[in-house]
Amino acid sequence: MTGTNAEERESDLPKKLAKPAKRALANAGCHQLKQLTAVSEADVRKLHGMGPKALEQLRRALADKGMSFSETRP
Repeated sequence: MTGTNAEERESDLPKKLAKPAKRALANAGCHQLKQLTAVSEADVRKLHGMGPKALEQLRRALADKGMSFSETRP
């Protein structure tokens, strides 16, 4: 992962998220679930390393905090 250990500790992304998905999000500058509320699920799906299981984990983690992916593209 390109982030520092401090960024990894502060991240609230799902702990069991696969490493390729974590790298894809880190490379896109995303380290917090809240950041995903600004992008659509379709845009996240396009990231290299992001698969259906990772998307489901992110969807659930967002829902657990009362959040969701953006409905429209910014």
